Amino acid sequence: MNLTVRARLTLVYGGLFVLAALVLLGVTYVLVGRDTVTAGSMEAASQAVIGPDGQPAIRTLLRDTREDTMHALLTQGAIALAVVSVATIALGWLIAGRMLQPLHQITATARRIAESPAADRGLHERIGLKGADDEVKQLADTFDLMLSRLDHSFDGQRRFIASASHELRTPLTLNRTLLEVALAPETASPEVRQLGSTLLAINDRHSRLIDGLLLLARSDREVTERAYVDLADIVDHVAVSDSVKVVTEPYEAAVLGDSVLLERLVQNLVENGVRHNVPENGWVKVTTLTRPDGWVELRVSNSGPVIPRYDVPGLFEPFHRYRSERLVSEGAGLGLSIVRAVARAHGGDVRADARDDGGLDVAVLLPRAP
Repeated sequence: MNLTVRARLTLVYGGLFVLAALVLLGVTYVLVGRDTVTAGSMEAASQAVIGPDGQPAIRTLLRDTREDTMHALLTQGAIALAVVSVATIALGWLIAGRMLQPLHQITATARRIAESPAADRGLHERIGLKGADDEVKQLADTFDLMLSRLDHSFDGQRRFIASASHELRTPLTLNRTLLEVALAPETASPEVRQLGSTLLAINDRHSRLIDGLLLLARSDREVTERAYVDLADIVDHVAVSDSVKVVTEPYEAAVLGDSVLLERLVQNLVENGVRHNVPENGWVKVTTLTRPDGWVELRVSNSGPVIPRYDVPGLFEPFHRYRSERLVSEGAGLGLSIVRAVARAHGGDVRADARDDGGLDVAVLLPRAP
């Protein structure tokens, strides 16, 4: 049986009290048993003499008096012990709860941070425990210090990604311009054109990677400025493809959020379903709906290769590509990572299941707009 710390403390304190009370009652019983005849009982015994010398009547009265006294001591002492024990255990329960209140505050703060959909918002919170500088306050202060360092580390990481991505955009843009200028003249040889086309493709891939990093750094933060967005309108706009059949069922799915990020979320899911598909007779199905439990659901299913279920969670990790090499893959490996970051920044989440016939079934849940 698993007991809480409060229950264990109450049992320990109550058990020690009951044990001490039993010892005290036993000692009292032994001491009282040595001399239970008072002056009044001796006088009453002397007046109740029946025999010639009076000894039998006195002994009988002394024995009866001693038995009555010991019996009263045990019964009344046991009753008093039971009443005081119950009161002590109840008082111990209240005191233990009072002493453990700071730990409840620490636990509640840690739970809010752990369950926060946006990591940067949760790490800004502090316990700020007041009171004496005891062991519990030292624990709370250490926890606050750890949160401060984590918050600083995450902010520094996001700032580095954003700054590095911005800095890399300039040379990539310059490289693209130089390559296009070099390929413009009619006199360029086929070898030069082939090399230029290859370099342009590599340049475009790096540009997409940088754009993905910028978007991932942005979407990893909580969305503060929100507007009314219907996911059904976004699906009508972006759910198209020339290579596979795209089927849409866009029912009303209103949310509050960033329209640009939500459009990228839908676009990434559709592009992922189109890119990782079968060579022939492939399909992608996109549906939106409002559930009765107050959540909006965006579901994207597609045909494709059979994916083991244990590989599905890794698909949401940055730069992860299922059965494809980084140098030859068209994507940057950030599509589903951005989807998860955008969903959590809007207070929702995403889950994926591998279809038995191949492909994925990805569902995004977002809070419904009031």
